[in-house]
Amino acid sequence: MEHIYDMIVIGGGPGGYTAALYATRAGLDTLVLEKLSAGGQMAQTTQIDNYPGFDEGIDGFELGEKMQAGAERFGAKTELAEVHAVHLSEQPKRVETSEGTFLAKTVVIATGAGHRLLGVEREAQLTGRGVAYCAACDGMFFRGRTVAVVGGGNSAAADAMLLSRICKQVILIHRRDSLRATKIYHDPLMQAENIAFRWNSTVDQLLGDSQLSGVRLRDTKTGEMTDLAVDGLFVSIGRSPETALFAGQIELNDGGYIVADESTRTNVPGVFAVGDVRTKAVRQVITAAADGAVAAHYAEQYLAENG
Repeated sequence: MEHIYDMIVIGGGPGGYTAALYATRAGLDTLVLEKLSAGGQMAQTTQIDNYPGFDEGIDGFELGEKMQAGAERFGAKTELAEVHAVHLSEQPKRVETSEGTFLAKTVVIATGAGHRLLGVEREAQLTGRGVAYCAACDGMFFRGRTVAVVGGGNSAAADAMLLSRICKQVILIHRRDSLRATKIYHDPLMQAENIAFRWNSTVDQLLGDSQLSGVRLRDTKTGEMTDLAVDGLFVSIGRSPETALFAGQIELNDGGYIVADESTRTNVPGVFAVGDVRTKAVRQVITAAADGAVAAHYAEQYLAENG
């Protein structure tokens, strides 16, 4: 007979491994499927200063490895595999991967959401070298310096406000002549003495060799190019949730995020969504970890009621 796990966790980030930790401590037979390495997107961050318990901060990759080790200490198993298909309405639920098919009574989806990229040359090369995607994560590296924020929605507006309290100057770059952000942001942005605007502008080129030194902007109306010297560039043009696998099987909102409230339960019984992949207000390492603990609780409850 094929082995049936109590829980399969898809994604080995902070939400996934916290779910595995709490599940195995509750006696659930748990498997984590991760396609790359522990930590997920967190592993790409060299310094995390806003996760409690590490007074001098910690490397994201190291924190991911610690989370994996903590879950495996209590019996969680990890399989490095890429998920190709899921069958969530079946019982047991079936997950097809590059390493074979796995069965489970419950599934926790922790696939995360990636930042949308600018799509300009050398963006990957300069990421972590002046180019960043999370003001809350990396803003402190630019204390007292000049930075730019690209975007015009709520995320960009919130990032600009946060950075204005840390940085010498913040320049908000937007391709239109007005913000898409909700009105609540407009007055604080306009009134902030150290926030400036570059309207009708897009980033055409990143300047600097091994470290970002500025950006070349293109005027969307005239096509004119101008150079802007900045120490950092925060890209705030939205996120792309990793939910293509689940389309048609589980409820997604218009942005592609899995619809799940603070209980992490989805519209499919026995399926839970944690971390950046679900609908939520704040997407941080600590909120993903909190989701994982909650998902394990409700999965345990589901198993008790459904055998």
